[in-house]
Amino acid sequence: MLGAVFPGDRTVQLMEFVDPTPEDNEVVLEMKASGICGSDLKSFRGTFKGKLPPGPIIAGHEPCGVVVAKGCAVNSHVARIGARVMVHHYKGCGCCTDCMTGWTQLCRDKEASYGLTAHGGHAKYLKVPADTLIELPDDLSYEVGAAISCGSGTAWGALKKIDYSNREAILVVGQGPVGLAVTQFAKAMGGEIIALDVNASRLHEAKNLGASITIDTSKNDALQAIRELTQGRGVPYVIDTSGSDKGGVDALRCASVWGKVAFVGMGGTVPVDVTEHLVRKQLRVYGSWTFSKSWQVECAEFVSKHKVEVERLFTHTWKLEQVDEAYRLFDEQKTGKSVVVFS
Repeated sequence: MLGAVFPGDRTVQLMEFVDPTPEDNEVVLEMKASGICGSDLKSFRGTFKGKLPPGPIIAGHEPCGVVVAKGCAVNSHVARIGARVMVHHYKGCGCCTDCMTGWTQLCRDKEASYGLTAHGGHAKYLKVPADTLIELPDDLSYEVGAAISCGSGTAWGALKKIDYSNREAILVVGQGPVGLAVTQFAKAMGGEIIALDVNASRLHEAKNLGASITIDTSKNDALQAIRELTQGRGVPYVIDTSGSDKGGVDALRCASVWGKVAFVGMGGTVPVDVTEHLVRKQLRVYGSWTFSKSWQVECAEFVSKHKVEVERLFTHTWKLEQVDEAYRLFDEQKTGKSVVVFS
C-alpha cells in the first residue's frame, strides 16, 4: 500500500509499505477519511523537536474507517468486522491511572502516537490496538469522524475543561479549524460567542457558524473591544486556540473576574503578570491537550444528537495522491479544515 510520509522539507512523499497484519489484540482498519491537522505542520516543516523512531512513519492522526481484520484475542462489539470506527490516536502502557481513565496521551510509558511515532491514517490500511477504537454513530460521515478524532474533539475537550454548558458569553481566540469547532459547539449549547482572529476570512466563517460578535485583532485592541462590549467586566469563559503570543495574552487580559481560561493552541510564549492576570481576577487557567476516550465518545454523541454541521468546517477534500498539494496549501494557514478521503 502507499502511505504519506513527511521528509521534513515542506513536502510529502508517497512510499510503498507492506499491508499490515493484526497481532492478537489489534485490528486493521480500511481507511475512509484521514484528517489534516495543524499539529502536522511541525513534521511537515521539519520543526518537530520530540524524539522520533528510525525509518519513515505514515502521517495522519485523525483516522476514521472500517474494521476489516482483527486479532484472535479481540472480541469487543466495537471492534467487530465491518464496524465504523474512529481512533483515539495514542497507545499507552494500559496499566497506569492515566491509561485506565482514558487519558492515554499522558502515560509516562506511552508507546505510540499514531501518525507521529507510529503509522497513521494517510494510507489505505491502519493497524491499531482494539482498545483505541471509538464507535462512529451511524448518522455521522467518516469525514466528521476524522474531525472528531482530533480537531473537533480537541475543541470539545477544551469546553469540558472549563465546564462550559450554558448560555453565557464565551471568547474564542483564534478561528482556525479548532477555534471554529469551539464556535460550533458553543452555539449548539446556546452560548453567545465572541470570536477573535487576525484573518478576516476566518472571522467571516466564524460569523457563519454562529459567532455573535467578531473582532479583528489586527485592527483592534482586544481588551479595549471586550471592555466596551461587556461594560468593563470581561468574559467569563475563554478558550485560546491560536497558539500565538498575542492570542495567549489576549485570552488572559480579556477574561473576567472568576473567569476560566483554557489554552489549546500549542506554541507561543505568554508573559503572565501573576498579580494582574491571575491573583486579582481569581482566574482559573487550564491546559487542554486533546481529550480522553470517554470525551471522544461524548463529542460524537453530542454532534449526532444536536445535528452539529461539522462538515461545514471542511474547505478542501483530497485524494491520497494529492496529499503533497494538500499540505502545501494548508501550510499557508488560510484555509479551513482539510481531509484525505479514500474510495
